[in-house]
Amino acid sequence: MRFILPLALLLTAAAPAPAIDVAQMKRDVETLASNAFEGRAPTTPGEAKTIAYLAQRMAAIGLKPGYNGKWLQPVPLVSITTDPSAQLRVAGGREPIALAMNSDVAVATRLAQSQVSVNASDIVFVGHGIVAPERGWNDYAGVDVRGKTVMVLVNDPDWRTPAMGKAAGPFNGRAITYYGRYTYKYEEALRQGAAAALVIHDDEPAGYPWGVIGTSVGRPSLGLDQGSAAQPVLQYQGWITRKAAARVLASAGHDLAWLEQAATRPDFRAIATGLTGSLTLDNTVERSVSHNLVGLLPGTKRPDEVVLVTAHWDHVGRCKADASGDDICNGALDNASGTAGVLALAGHFARAPRTERSLLFMAVTLEEAGLFGSAWYADHPIFPLGKTVGGVNMDVLSMNGALDGFTITGAGQSELEALATRLAAAQGRRLVPEASPEKGRYFRSDHFSLARQGVPMLMAIGGGELIGKPPGAAEAAAKDFVDNRYHQPSDEYDPNWDWGGAVQDLTLLADFASTLANGRDWPNWLPDSEFRTIRDQSRAGVK
Repeated sequence: MRFILPLALLLTAAAPAPAIDVAQMKRDVETLASNAFEGRAPTTPGEAKTIAYLAQRMAAIGLKPGYNGKWLQPVPLVSITTDPSAQLRVAGGREPIALAMNSDVAVATRLAQSQVSVNASDIVFVGHGIVAPERGWNDYAGVDVRGKTVMVLVNDPDWRTPAMGKAAGPFNGRAITYYGRYTYKYEEALRQGAAAALVIHDDEPAGYPWGVIGTSVGRPSLGLDQGSAAQPVLQYQGWITRKAAARVLASAGHDLAWLEQAATRPDFRAIATGLTGSLTLDNTVERSVSHNLVGLLPGTKRPDEVVLVTAHWDHVGRCKADASGDDICNGALDNASGTAGVLALAGHFARAPRTERSLLFMAVTLEEAGLFGSAWYADHPIFPLGKTVGGVNMDVLSMNGALDGFTITGAGQSELEALATRLAAAQGRRLVPEASPEKGRYFRSDHFSLARQGVPMLMAIGGGELIGKPPGAAEAAAKDFVDNRYHQPSDEYDPNWDWGGAVQDLTLLADFASTLANGRDWPNWLPDSEFRTIRDQSRAGVK
């Protein structure tokens, strides 16, 4: 059933306007982003300070400990550091090729072993590596890749299409689907039985330059420690530069540019290159534990049904020093602001009449390392996912003033968007499309961990133009943050921030969460969403 919000409920949910305690939010951001918290890196002294502060704040607000009577949900981790001198050796072509880590490839393993070896594994080019029967697409049709190494293109087959939406192409044109994300490529390769997967990097379709990837070589690779419940994984996975991929394929008589064009068609079939790849990874393995913070406001009528409000508390800790010698990446906007937003919404709901459904407020860990905190919760939920109505996630709030628009990240996916759009219109704000939907931001923050398991999640923030400021000021401010503050020591608390945009968004999100928590509807994904099937399965049989 489509999610249709009753008008009476919308009016009830939207009035009176929530009171957002901006003074307390300022204190929260200033504290969490202070040098004393050392950039809030998981498993460091900065984490200990962060979780102690957040637990104290949740208790003061009046939340109940949400994880089996405790504030903390442990998230077990395994850290694997690979010797960067490893080389991927390719044989079977015109001449042997040795590919070096960082300059040619950047690969890692999820196997917590001191050594992982793949020897003489057949290399198969599988186009975009997509199996999407609902879109009439199967790049693995007619090929057996069990025990082999797949080489796969990043993004969707129609990413070059300037237009967006269903009419633009089988994968929505320029707006990337999850099928285009590199994580999907690994998952599908594993489902097909491959031993290893190499994603061919190209700056534009990947959304970031090789330097972002290559710098990971030799650094610890974090993952979830599933223990005896661990599922099978690829022997290794990672990236290969486009130049190196072209060289490898050319050694077997194949032209990468031609293959890229061929792979845009649904009748493309995988190509056995006749090449083999061999790689040995020597690893140092360490185990540790980080934590999600979980606070609960039980519902009055249907407490077993829950609405989620999330943000990640972690940042990157110590980082490359700037010109002043400052080496603490404080993460004020990213994401002390979102964490403070969770506390602000919790404070609002704690002061208001209780909602009929429960509200779960979570500050999750390890977003920066790969969404691991939210992924752990999605795998080990406190409320069954089939009883989780939906939710909102906050990752960087607007601190440049009020805006005339509202932008939904990854628009076109779920029925939640209609509610958010109506609430924005009630604020006098227009819906503004994402500036760069091809970068797949919907798949890069914690809401996605729930979405991929079927739970509809909204991520949205102010968009358009800053009210009372020249046209283009909002775009310039966003660019300035990305260029000069994102993951740098300069992302610090600023007492001169204009909180108008943050208040706009938090007011809307409070109304949004209230509507869901006082309703009886179960919003779903749109019929052509890649997450619809798993939602239907999780809800099947749930009363």
